Amino acid sequence: MEGAGENAPESSSSAPGSDESTRDPQALPLEEESGDCTRSLEAKKLCGYLSKFGGKGPIRSWKSRWFFYDERKCQLYYSRTAQDANPLDSIDLSSAVFDCKADAEEGTFEIKTPSRVITLKAATKQVMLYWLQQLQMKRWEFHNSPPAPPAAPDAALAGNGPALHLELGQEEAELEEFLCPVKTPPGLVGVAAALQPFPALQNISLKHLGTEIQNTMHNIRGNKQAQATGHEPPGEDSPQSGEPQREEQLSASDPSTPGREPEDSPKPTPKSSLTINFVQKAKRQNNTFPFFSEGITRNRTAQEKVAALEQQVLMLTKELKSQKELVKILHKALEAAQQEKRASSAYLAAAEDKDRLELVRHKVRQIAELGRRVEALEQERESLAHTASLREQEVQELQQHVQLLMDKNHAKQQVICKLSEKVTQDFTHPPDQSPLPPDAADRDFLRQQEKIEHLKDDMEAYRTQNHFLNSEIHQVTKIWRKVAEKEKALLTKCAYLQARNCQVESKYLAGLRRLQEALGDETSECSELLRQLVQEALQWEAGETSSDSIELSPISEYDEYGFLTVPDYEVEDLKLLAKIQALEVRSHHLLGLEAVDRPLRERWAALGELVPSAELKQLLRAGVPREHRPRVWRWLVHLRVQHLHTPGCYQELLSRGRAREHPAARQIELDLNRTFPNNKHFTCPTSSFPDKLRRVLLAFSWQNPTIGYCQGLNRLAAIALLVLEEEESAFWCLVAIVETIMPTDYYSSTLMASQVDQRVLQDLLSEKLPRLMAHLGQHHVDLSLITFNWFLVVFADSLISNILLRVWDAFLYEGTKVVFRYALAVFKYNEKEILRLHDGLEIYQYLRFFTKTISNSRKLMNIAFNDMNPFRMKQLQQLRMVHRERLEAELRELEQLKAEYMERRTSQRRAMSEGCASEDEVDGEA
Repeated sequence: MEGAGENAPESSSSAPGSDESTRDPQALPLEEESGDCTRSLEAKKLCGYLSKFGGKGPIRSWKSRWFFYDERKCQLYYSRTAQDANPLDSIDLSSAVFDCKADAEEGTFEIKTPSRVITLKAATKQVMLYWLQQLQMKRWEFHNSPPAPPAAPDAALAGNGPALHLELGQEEAELEEFLCPVKTPPGLVGVAAALQPFPALQNISLKHLGTEIQNTMHNIRGNKQAQATGHEPPGEDSPQSGEPQREEQLSASDPSTPGREPEDSPKPTPKSSLTINFVQKAKRQNNTFPFFSEGITRNRTAQEKVAALEQQVLMLTKELKSQKELVKILHKALEAAQQEKRASSAYLAAAEDKDRLELVRHKVRQIAELGRRVEALEQERESLAHTASLREQEVQELQQHVQLLMDKNHAKQQVICKLSEKVTQDFTHPPDQSPLPPDAADRDFLRQQEKIEHLKDDMEAYRTQNHFLNSEIHQVTKIWRKVAEKEKALLTKCAYLQARNCQVESKYLAGLRRLQEALGDETSECSELLRQLVQEALQWEAGETSSDSIELSPISEYDEYGFLTVPDYEVEDLKLLAKIQALEVRSHHLLGLEAVDRPLRERWAALGELVPSAELKQLLRAGVPREHRPRVWRWLVHLRVQHLHTPGCYQELLSRGRAREHPAARQIELDLNRTFPNNKHFTCPTSSFPDKLRRVLLAFSWQNPTIGYCQGLNRLAAIALLVLEEEESAFWCLVAIVETIMPTDYYSSTLMASQVDQRVLQDLLSEKLPRLMAHLGQHHVDLSLITFNWFLVVFADSLISNILLRVWDAFLYEGTKVVFRYALAVFKYNEKEILRLHDGLEIYQYLRFFTKTISNSRKLMNIAFNDMNPFRMKQLQQLRMVHRERLEAELRELEQLKAEYMERRTSQRRAMSEGCASEDEVDGEA
């Protein structure tokens, strides 16, 4: 039989034997505490006979089996008898759930694992509830115990620590709210249950015939050894002393009644040989049966106190060993750090390229080892995710089952109430009819009484079942939550290891690049090997990942918005640099995923309705998560264009464009193919984005005839389409940027406001970064050649998409001041690298792609909004006003010079024409 199962959450019952008395731990002397400690070890032994339903086809039947629990593996083993050396099979309780049905045979319950369903039957209902509660407790202990290597039972108990006992105490208190703890059934569970009569021979398992034969041979050898022991010289097992020894062994073997002879202990002489054989085999099978690990005989005397103290010493010794192991681990970590430092020093101090290449190969081996560790963690995460899904399904099934049972119970209660009312009415107000004979009335009354008793029994059974199922659901839920927390911790660890892997690979590629620069154009064996290593590093690893698992490759080819993570440069040196940059971006993203991105997502999820506020301003500066960005951008755009927006405006503009062609349509068509060549949504032939972009730009050209179309608007509209996806939303976003956020003539034919902003940026750079501006002025570098496009398209072609969209998040809310902040932050971010360059051409080459080298978005944001303060809008407006006046004066002067030149040119042409006419007259006269 098979069935789905889940991990079950925590509800536990009191340990066996703990129901007899309630003690105050502060009032106990040392002797009683020692006794309780050893008794708790006895109580942890869960074993006994149960009937298991099994077989195939028509021979399915109940067979008696000896069950015992292994705490180290959370496995419930079973064999035909308690004396068998090898178990027939085992049941994994770590991912199992338990169920009992009220309408089933008394004492029947089920253990459901992910692979099968095991139906068991106890002797009585009390024994069934005891087993169920103990199995729940054992499962909870296993899920809450810290991971440790297999050890002796006392060491395992010491490893759990007081925190586990505290949690178990809390679980016992929670369990009592659902189902009262069941007392230990005497003689039916525990070691004493092994003295029950052997099961009949027909209970032999044909499925595990080999194991049965091994157990039979082992029992025969054990009986022979027991008979040989019986013929030894008198004094040990003589008939005179046999009875006291048997009584002592039986009294010590029952953990539920320590120090007391069981009432049902066997008296006949043949049983004594069985008991002796059982005790001897228990000593031999210390490793086979975990519940015999401390032997059966025990004297509650001073020896017990000594044993308890020895156990405490052993616990302290184990703790000391664990502390020593921790110290060793820390020493190893320190040695590893020192070794890495020595390796770096050796790399820098190496005189020959061969030595450096050997160090590089060593780093490659380290990267491979780290990759294997990441794969192992990923496999573990997948197994945990699968287990969690199975458990969630089982919880849902249990909830549905409980609801059905509650409905059924409610219906039966209504039937009982109606029957009770009817019986009462029949007795108080008999109907007007001829009286029944006395015998018939008595029989009818007895029948009704019997029916009521049966209904009461059914109600009690359903009540017990509901209480147990409530406790099971409670415990399953708590265990599921713990598994979810473990999975979250593993995901965090996996992300950290991936980030570490990216950092190591980035350093490796940086080392290759430096070696490449050092070798130059030399042709040698080392340069050829280096070229091969570079080619291998640039190859994609996309084929190694699967669609249903986490991306273990350090980088993927495209990001979530379709941009290439590694730009496709033609120069090999730039390709290597781009790959290094992509690895650094991935590393920063993974390291910040848990510390920054997750709390930020939680804050955005709890934000609710969007209203302008200081809190919203700070959240927008930190960046909007991908799942919230479309909603937030629509709100920001609506905030800007609500006075311009009219229903049906976009469709009307499209219809106007279909009626006749706009003069800018040809230029728009040319720019479509040049829009984001590094984005798959605009380069794929089957993509719908180019058509959407065409319609948005044509609609805007009709919306604003004074501008029509200006190069750069295609990139603004493309970014809006990638985020908002809807054409109309992207159109109004473009309107908001051009007509409300940017100055009025920013995209006019003269680009007046754009030129003004370039001069304002020069002043701000001189104020915030004077050393950098002096350096650029010394080498006659004109920054407007680089920064003009930044302002025109709001960094659309400059920054990587992860940082670009964060800039736009704040830009749509705060306006152009954000563009100035980030422009200053970009130069501050790379100030040291620019100051190292001392040639104008090298500076221009570096400035051409240096924005793509920015990988740490949080560092850039901190520079923009913290290091660049104070940054007042009033100062920005004053600078714009001053430079606009200067630029207009320059343009007027330029127009004047142009007019003078044209006037002079016209007069010169008139004079030349007159001279030509006089010459013609002379020629005519001649």
